[in-house]
Amino acid sequence: MLKPQKSPPTSVSPIFHFTSAIPVPRQPLQKRHRINHKHTVNRLLFSMETDETDRVLPFQLQFDKPVASQVKIAEWNPEKDLLAMVTEDSKILLHRFNWQRLWTISPGRNITSLCWRPDGKAIAVGLENGTISLHDVENGKLLRSLKSHTVAVVCLNWEEEGQLIRDDSKISSSYEDRTSRFFPPAPRVPRMPGVVSGDTGFMDDSEDSYRELSNSSYQRFNILCSGDKDGSICFSIFGIFPIGKINIHKFSVPTPFIDKQTPRQILNSSIYKVSLSKDLCRLIVMCSGELNENTESRESQMVMQGMHSLVLDTSIFWKRKSELHQLAQQASNIEDLTEVMRASLSVMCKQWSDAMRTFHEKFDSLSTLIIDHALDSTPQEEFLSLLGGAQTSSAVHQFLVNSLGEVGVKRVLKVICGTAKELQRIVLDHLQPAAEIIGFRMGELRGLSRWRARYHGIGLDEMLINNATEKSGMILVQIERFMRVLSSVEQQFSNFFNWLLKCIKLLMQEPSDQLLPYNSELVVIFLKFLYDQDPVKQLLEVDHDIEVDLETMQRVKELVQFGGFSDCEYLQRTLAKEFQQMEDSFKEAFLMPFTTISRKMLCEDLLPLFPLPSSSSSASVSMAIPMSISYYEDASQAVSSHQTCQHSFVDHVCFQVPDEPFSDIANCIGVMRGFTHDLNSSKNGCTSLEAVLLYVPAGYECVDLSLYKDSQIVLLLNGASASSESSGDACMMIVQASELPFISISRFTDLNLWNLYQLKDSTVQLQMENEKVRNIPHSVIAPLAVSASRGVACVFAARKRALVYILEEDEEEVPDTE
Repeated sequence: MLKPQKSPPTSVSPIFHFTSAIPVPRQPLQKRHRINHKHTVNRLLFSMETDETDRVLPFQLQFDKPVASQVKIAEWNPEKDLLAMVTEDSKILLHRFNWQRLWTISPGRNITSLCWRPDGKAIAVGLENGTISLHDVENGKLLRSLKSHTVAVVCLNWEEEGQLIRDDSKISSSYEDRTSRFFPPAPRVPRMPGVVSGDTGFMDDSEDSYRELSNSSYQRFNILCSGDKDGSICFSIFGIFPIGKINIHKFSVPTPFIDKQTPRQILNSSIYKVSLSKDLCRLIVMCSGELNENTESRESQMVMQGMHSLVLDTSIFWKRKSELHQLAQQASNIEDLTEVMRASLSVMCKQWSDAMRTFHEKFDSLSTLIIDHALDSTPQEEFLSLLGGAQTSSAVHQFLVNSLGEVGVKRVLKVICGTAKELQRIVLDHLQPAAEIIGFRMGELRGLSRWRARYHGIGLDEMLINNATEKSGMILVQIERFMRVLSSVEQQFSNFFNWLLKCIKLLMQEPSDQLLPYNSELVVIFLKFLYDQDPVKQLLEVDHDIEVDLETMQRVKELVQFGGFSDCEYLQRTLAKEFQQMEDSFKEAFLMPFTTISRKMLCEDLLPLFPLPSSSSSASVSMAIPMSISYYEDASQAVSSHQTCQHSFVDHVCFQVPDEPFSDIANCIGVMRGFTHDLNSSKNGCTSLEAVLLYVPAGYECVDLSLYKDSQIVLLLNGASASSESSGDACMMIVQASELPFISISRFTDLNLWNLYQLKDSTVQLQMENEKVRNIPHSVIAPLAVSASRGVACVFAARKRALVYILEEDEEEVPDTE
């Protein structure tokens, strides 16, 4: 069976054998597969003890397809037979299992990471500029874009609360979204007129998906975690509500079991991979950087530059998931509705500006005519003279009869009055309903903020929420004032144009009995206050103050004494200014939970793994070192209560050890488990952390790896003599990690010792004849895309081919093929 190896192998003959005589149990493919199998062979993996002539090949090859461009990232959908791939030219391709392409999108920037939402309905894409974009699985449409980072997002992990974890905390209240009881469906962003009708249907489908994405009241609680190349890690609930940001540079890791009780820090770090545990209580971070002791004496500092593994305490997500769910639901919907209001104001401002431009283009010519006729007056004075019955000047006569005419008046009347009605429609259908729902949601948050024992711990500050609630109420007052002003302006424009039509008829000596009546007093008011002014535009601008008389201000101050609001200056602000202040109050209120949660995520443990060559600095690409993190249910420990939920899963971390720094441990794969498992016991002097080193078979080198279900490791190997230009001798291998001879290693080592050196005298030599291996007739490259839920793997060849294998089925070997 298994024997310890005292030194690394120096020849091809094995020093240490790892046998797998017991066949790996296979599970039938799930019913959700849409696969038409040509062969279904259920045989043992190896038949070494017999001389059977009929041999089987592990991992049935389902497809061998060409790809137009080399793939650099690939991820299987966790719930559907879909494979998302990122090409070298940063295009995202979505294929079915039968290799039918569903869609292709190009974000326009370099894509650096990719992951699926746990339910498979959305995909998160990390970009080089620090943006994370969410796309719909149905059509690839952009659902949301978050600028959480300032540099490239190199890794993503989207995890929801574990389905195998019992939740016995029945006392915790479940969230119910009550807005549907009191309000119709939330309004959508208004459309600019002139949009091609053929595009609207597709956009409507996208908006339905966007609404489904943001309406998270029925979803399991989940967290999207992202890491960048500068050491920052961001968290967002449901992928849409930012709830925390940390930087591992700022963490100080205590080492209580070392004589020199000095804290450690990681400097100049870059994140390689992050993985939240199934219970969301722990976060494993794989990062490169300089590990040193935080001492004042610079000469005594010991620096270890290499790969490190950290465990962060994120238990706040589990302990307060109900409160965070409610906060995220309310805040994300408020943010959506705020975008509706912003878009509504933008559309309204654009449409009204265009309408008034039409008015001035027609009527500014009157000023030119007055100057040409050497008249010492203004258009308003000329119109007032005409209204008073004075003799019509030649300039006004020429303008009304020749320049403007009846057709021109009707056209301008239609544009302005039509625009005013369109603005009223936008307010009634979009702006006002959004403001009303925001006010309702802020009212609910205000009530929650007063439950200090429960919600103060997640940063829901009562004073900030009260201020934001008042601002959401003030915006409704401003909307009501805007509607009154808009209605008055529309009425006065209509009255003025009716009078102009009457004047034109009289000047042309035509009957005017069929024209609409007009009000002379309103014409005077229009000419004095509206002809060269625009109160509607003023309300839609931010940089404008409205003059309010002292008597009105005194009344407002008296109303404040009765309670309900404390802002006395809201009448001096425009609608746009009020919206800006409301938005600022929301940001301030929701920044407090963000800051509070960020401070509660601390570093619990640190494990120096191995040094890195000088070329693998913090600026290196995250995919340079193959690594994989997964969590498997611990069958040895039963979950008796929700207090021990974190012990139901055991983490497994698998990574390739670079050859350059470890000349005596070359071509190895490191596997460790229990880094987060039973962490509290380790602080009492015990340890559950175990690890093992695997020697890759002689003549092969590891290209990529992935942890698979049931504690299995899938290795993608290339022949050492193979080149990217030749056909090569590659293979895919599965190793059963649960049968490996793990060795307990110390969590707290001094800075002059890398932890993997504890294992160099006890390694495992993998043998091709003793493992489950499938030869691949191509030289292969990363990535290796493995789906644990679907039981399939996709391998990419250097010659731009994609090979899809079914990991749980074998196929008959056909002689003289390929």
